Amino acid sequence: MAKKRKPSAAFMKPMTPSAALAEVVGAKAIPRTEVTKKLWAYIKKNGLQDKKNKRMINADANLKAVFGGKASVNMFEMTKLVSKHLK
Repeated sequence: MAKKRKPSAAFMKPMTPSAALAEVVGAKAIPRTEVTKKLWAYIKKNGLQDKKNKRMINADANLKAVFGGKASVNMFEMTKLVSKHLK
């Protein structure tokens, strides 16, 4: 029988979002996994995923603050930029 993979403790540790990120995901300390889920929910709710290139996220005013002023970033860059907003 295969051993079930345990989620990494580092990912499950509650992190406090910065003020800019709190605008999107809320100010409560939450694990990184939840931050990503909430971020995607926000992106989908506001239709911020690029229609032609699904990997690109078009920032609105709230996300621009998180993305360091960039108008659009790709998904992989997004996670890197968001991690800077977690303590």
